[in-house]
This record gives sequence, structure tokens and C-alpha cells, in this order.
Amino acid sequence: MSVLLEREGARLEVCQERILKVDGEADFDSAASLAAKGTEWLQGLPHATEVEFDLTGVQRASSAVLSVLLEWLRTAQACEVRIVQVTLSQPLARLTAMAGLDPLLPTAETSVSA
Repeated sequence: MSVLLEREGARLEVCQERILKVDGEADFDSAASLAAKGTEWLQGLPHATEVEFDLTGVQRASSAVLSVLLEWLRTAQACEVRIVQVTLSQPLARLTAMAGLDPLLPTAETSVSA
């Protein structure tokens, strides 16, 4: 496990060398830092690397978190990194569905934590 960011109640880490995991309060105060650190990590990966996004630790969903997720998805696509799994917390899954963003997530690879 490698911690990329820990600030203002938010933590971003890489687990098992391929899982980008967010825990805590990912809000407007921490969104820019989360997006930047995650983007930097994705840009450093070789093409065709398979990665996962784990957002099960985000218990308070906000549009800021969705922005971070969308930035990472754009970066992964631009860097030819393959997203094999996106796991969302219940609150984040509800917000994603309400915002109509489900079609932008990898269809078969998106799941919701219990």
C-alpha cells in the first residue's frame, strides 16, 4: 500500500499496485488534490495496465467526488490504461445514478459495496 494523499479527512492510496482507493471526506476542499494525485499516478502507468477504482470509503457523496472520478476516467482513457473495476459506496452510487452518469462508467465492471 502506498499513500498518495492524506489531507482534510481524505485519503488516497494505491493498494496491490493497481487499486486506486479513496477513503474519508472527499469534498470540495480535497477534490482538486485527489484528482491531481490520482491523475499523476495514472499518467505514470504503462499503457494497457489494468486498474481499479475503489470509492467504497466515501460515505458522503458530492458532485466534487463525481468530478474526481470523471477526471480519472478521462485520464485513464487518454493514457490507454484499462479500468477493470469501479466500486462505489451506496451514497455515491445513488448520486451517480441521479446525475445520469452511469453510462459513463465501465458497465459490467461497476459495482456497489454492501
